[in-house]
Amino acid sequence: MKILATLCYLRKDRQTLMLHRVKKVNDIHQGKWNGMGGKVEDGESPEECAIREVKEESGLDILKQRFAGIITFPLFDGENDWYVYLFEVTSFSGEIIECDEGNLEWIDDNNIFNLPLWEGDHYFLRWLLGGKFFSAKFIYKNKKLSDHTVEFY
Repeated sequence: MKILATLCYLRKDRQTLMLHRVKKVNDIHQGKWNGMGGKVEDGESPEECAIREVKEESGLDILKQRFAGIITFPLFDGENDWYVYLFEVTSFSGEIIECDEGNLEWIDDNNIFNLPLWEGDHYFLRWLLGGKFFSAKFIYKNKKLSDHTVEFY
């Protein structure tokens, strides 16, 4: 099955708002640090999904976002192919709320790569932080990165 999803990274003052996934039961991302996002709902554009998911998970309202690319994760969860629209958010408003999926924390950009991330995140976060636009595919087997490809535009 194909699943469309978004992944959003809010950035300000050389920091990125990261979500430490520690609260949800049976979370495939348990213990990892990630951006915010989720599944695109019927009739929803990726941009609308990003706005909704960031509001639900952080309480913040997106004012400006940059579409940074798309990442394909074949059989990431062992059953589904995930197509993830990646966004960098540079303008937002509101106050951060408690997230029921984990703990939100502003992380210095130079410290992000010291966090427990998925292996592929080390690649695409560098591309995102570098302002690149790309289409990538990351293949995981048993939660380990086995291969990846990328095209930059």
